[in-house]
Amino acid sequence: MVKLQCVRGTYDLYGDAKRKTKQVVAAGEQVVEKYGFEEIETPIFEFTEVFARNLGDTSDIVTKEMYCFQDRGGESLTLRPEGTAGVVRAFISNGMQQNLPVKLYYHGQMFRYERPQKGRQRQFTQFGVELLGADTPQADIEVIAMAYEFLEKLGLAGQVVVEINSLGDSESRNAYREKLVAYLQEHFDELSEESKNRLERNPLRVLDSKEECDKAVVENAPLYADSLNEASKTFFNKVLNGLDKLGIKYRVNNRLVRGLDYYSHTVFELVTDKLGAQGTVLAGGRYDGLVEQMGGGAVAGIGWACGVERLAMLLDETPEVVRPIAVIPVGEDTEDKALEIAYALRRAGLKVEQGYSGNLKKRMIKANKIKACKAVIIGSDELAKGMVTLKDLDSGEQKTVVIEQLIEELK
Repeated sequence: MVKLQCVRGTYDLYGDAKRKTKQVVAAGEQVVEKYGFEEIETPIFEFTEVFARNLGDTSDIVTKEMYCFQDRGGESLTLRPEGTAGVVRAFISNGMQQNLPVKLYYHGQMFRYERPQKGRQRQFTQFGVELLGADTPQADIEVIAMAYEFLEKLGLAGQVVVEINSLGDSESRNAYREKLVAYLQEHFDELSEESKNRLERNPLRVLDSKEECDKAVVENAPLYADSLNEASKTFFNKVLNGLDKLGIKYRVNNRLVRGLDYYSHTVFELVTDKLGAQGTVLAGGRYDGLVEQMGGGAVAGIGWACGVERLAMLLDETPEVVRPIAVIPVGEDTEDKALEIAYALRRAGLKVEQGYSGNLKKRMIKANKIKACKAVIIGSDELAKGMVTLKDLDSGEQKTVVIEQLIEELK
């Protein structure tokens, strides 16, 4: 018999681990909704072109990591590997351009075929935001501040550092590309085969390489900052000044380019050393050309996303679980009443557990095992008087309570 288990790179999420991921999402929702962002849910799969064309045909996601399949109608579909392209597609498809700026957030499952490692699986949950229709530095400042506040709410602000860089406008990008290509061609024989191929199609991807030989070459490559034109420098300085005014600490990382082709101007990552080599827990940037590239007009955009499970791994404490109330019938003749009482308590907003079998002793053991705070014990004699026994499972104290007053007593 084949042993049934999760596919490599997937997982079953439950118990404390699930509670932590719920805490991450809840904290994210509370913070971003204060900034006026509304939730959007896009399909878990899209036409392959949504991702293949817009993430860049030289990005690792497109060339190595996408889960693509053909449906019965012959259409090429892809499980979403990230959130931005799908949200922008929805922005265009639903005519949201008529009411700019548009602020959207999402959370849901993403899929990438890559080597599973700590905090990075082939199926993972992503939480992200997209601000469309705002092209000023103030938008960048607010989006980064929102990300920092989100991590601060989780108690992680002291464990992460904001790294930031500017890719400038298209003029700056083209100027840097020429310098980078000239430099890399001088070191062509030292590059990995993959980077040699990228040099022809998208040399900026070489800066993202994880190969040691490429890292050695990139270490002395031209700095992006030296290719920024005055407009791009001014934009970036306004972003940095805004972060200074808000008291958000950062460090400029001139090698930071991010892994997708649609970024421009501000790019940033929030990194930690708590997860080993793969230390990025939240990342994002400005993508002013993406909407137009997807056929939606010249609409600016900026956003960020994080891996929920990776953030959950950084939480020191498991979220507190509300302790239940155990409803325990004593004898078959009280089971119907126990069912009614349990139902009434739940309708009143209380968390209730009712054992389905066993004598009083076994049910009490079960109540302690599930860490119930109180036990409502329903015996025949008390029931005949319209009463039940209420026991505090921490102190051991107990008393009889009129059934009509039980909800008020427990609340």
